Parts: sequence; structure tokens; C-alpha cells
Amino acid sequence: MSSRPQSFQSHTAWQPMFHFIASPLTMLYMLYAINLAFREPVKANLIHAVWATAIAVGVFASRIMVLTVQNRVIRLEMRLRLKELLSGDLLARSKALTVRQLIALRFASDAELPALIERTLKGEFKSGKEIKAAIKDWQADWLRA
Repeated sequence: MSSRPQSFQSHTAWQPMFHFIASPLTMLYMLYAINLAFREPVKANLIHAVWATAIAVGVFASRIMVLTVQNRVIRLEMRLRLKELLSGDLLARSKALTVRQLIALRFASDAELPALIERTLKGEFKSGKEIKAAIKDWQADWLRA
């Protein structure tokens, strides 16, 4: 948790270990190994390049898997939240919301969520970014991956 408030402008989550250490080092290692394999195409360097590429693919695939699981949890959390907050027609129509829309709507307060869902279903927003920008009472999410 952070002591600073979270808002549309400051909600992007950076994971220092991944974004500033693992990703750059993996990419540098892969580029070095591929460069070495092209400069000196001996079997050992080619194998080294293949392994470096496999490690890079593994690192980035693991990040994709983490984000996929996070999106599934957000979808479940939002479906439960909508079931508590909405009723009747709006609850039924909320099933048409995409995962991207649900992810953006999760930052809205309970009070403004029904109106934002109406606007989203009417097609007022073209992206999740537009939905987030329309939120007035931002509910922080400090547990994002």
C-alpha cells in the first residue's frame, strides 16, 4: 500500500523487479547472444542464442500469464460487485460489458458505478482509458500485478 493517493494520472503499476531489472537484463542477454551467434556462428554460440531467446520468451510469457490471471480475478470481482450494486435491467445488460471495460470500471466508486455502466453500454466511451478519465471518485487498487 502507498501513502500517496491514486488517481487516473497515477494508477499505472510498475513492478520494479520485472520492469527495471528482469526485462532489460533478459533483453540485453538475448541481444548479446544473438549478436554473438551472428558474428561467430559456431554451434556453441547458436545454442547460447537459442537458450537466451527461450529464457526471454519464458520471462515475458510469465508476465502475460500473471496479467491474464489478474484480469480473470478482476472480472470475477466486478461481477460480484455488480450483483450487489445493480438490479433488474441494468444488471442483466451489464453482462455485455467486456473484460477491458470491467477492468476500467473497477476504479469507480459504488455511487457512480451504475451511471458509468449506463454510459459505457450506450457507447459513450471508446476505450478503457476514456472510462477511467470519466471517474470522479477514484477507488485505489494497490494490489495490481
